[in-house]
Amino acid sequence: MQVSVVGALICTGILAIVVYMRWSMITALIASLAFGATAIGTITSLGGSSPLIFTVFGMLVIVAALARRGIWREIGAVFVRIGAAWIVCALMVYVCIGALLFPRLFAGQTSAFVSSRTGRGVYEAALAPVSANISQAGYFVLGGLTFLAVCLLLQRSGTLTDIRRGFFLWFSLHALMGVLDLVGKLLGADDILAPIRTANYSMLTHATEAGFWRIAGAFSEASAFGGVSLGGLAFTFTYWRKTGSKLALALAMSLFILLLLSTSSTAYVGLAIVTVPVVISIVKSLASGRLRSEEALLVAFLPLLLLSGLAAILFYPHIFDPVLQLVDSTVINKATSTSGQERSYWNYKSLQSFFDTGGLGIGLGSSRASSWPIALLSQLGLFGTAMMTILLAMLARGLSGRGHVDREVDAIASSVRACALSALVAGSLTSGSADPGINFWVPLAVVLVSRIRVVEDSRDTRAPYPHGDGRLAEVG
Repeated sequence: MQVSVVGALICTGILAIVVYMRWSMITALIASLAFGATAIGTITSLGGSSPLIFTVFGMLVIVAALARRGIWREIGAVFVRIGAAWIVCALMVYVCIGALLFPRLFAGQTSAFVSSRTGRGVYEAALAPVSANISQAGYFVLGGLTFLAVCLLLQRSGTLTDIRRGFFLWFSLHALMGVLDLVGKLLGADDILAPIRTANYSMLTHATEAGFWRIAGAFSEASAFGGVSLGGLAFTFTYWRKTGSKLALALAMSLFILLLLSTSSTAYVGLAIVTVPVVISIVKSLASGRLRSEEALLVAFLPLLLLSGLAAILFYPHIFDPVLQLVDSTVINKATSTSGQERSYWNYKSLQSFFDTGGLGIGLGSSRASSWPIALLSQLGLFGTAMMTILLAMLARGLSGRGHVDREVDAIASSVRACALSALVAGSLTSGSADPGINFWVPLAVVLVSRIRVVEDSRDTRAPYPHGDGRLAEVG
């Protein structure tokens, strides 16, 4: 393995900050997700795979969870009380077996899309084992183990606060690097964040769309930046609605502006989708006459924005022409573009491979699609998709119907849940892998353990979360 000096320096810097501030390792893990194209090194034996720096902190979180007294008793309690733990373990085993077995079992019987080793891009070939089977399975197992580790760490007082801090740090760094990337391009300084992009990815950071610079931030392309911005907007907006936090509001506004400037069709379509439940919630509040102050602010802001737009058109009739051209190229005509047709073909062939393998799948990492649900069916098959669907339903359920919930617990759990679901919406538009990522596994653990705490608090008010005694109560 060839270690990346830049990746090692960033890891050292994050560790130094965490140690100095006396934060937990889980804060460092979540914050490291801001560096979406920074690798810790390159593994030449796996076809040049370049694991990102979050893998280092993921392993440290697992070690930190295991390095505790009475760990076996706590692990037993997690598996007894959290049914999802068994599903996650079964899914990890199935993914590993499928990644090794299915590409060999169905070799040559269907097609796959793999990355070129000699040049950039993706090409179609007959299904066969590839190095991505091992690397992608490794990422998936790391995510599953991180889920179990977070379940263990959340039994400790203050861990939920560390998770909240990590998410705010993540999206603050994400917004900062988005601004730096945009300012650098506007000032003619080219890609000023190029030194931290050490991953072995195709870097699409110099592109423009309808005359606008595409914002990539610390990622390899604008769509990845837009997808994370969407998740960050969902997190900060939900936290603001739950708590009225001015920091969350300021960060949400920053992410919203960056999302609009990103020129990412993934971000635009994803924003339209995740806005629907917000609008429904506001309409329900208006109908019941219980409009909250945060919702009233949104309702008042929309007419003001509309009037400002109409005034601008009145004095400068062509002021929005570049914006309309951008929307036309990134959203309206996206499906008819070359990249849109190519991604549609990937999805078509991925669905075909699902049927070619009798619903078993071709194995994680064997190919790529352009939609997370299709990648699930294609790579994990019907059985793996069913297990992932159960986990997704547990996340989507949230803390609803669990009696009285502490305000801060509800705010954090709801915010990370919104972040994960929004990220999956973005992934459903562009993701090529069946792995939902760390930003799914950590929120899933938070929601499930918080639900347990709510049940526990309803039975014993002497130990309110997060300052309880570490006991687990069964999830109904």
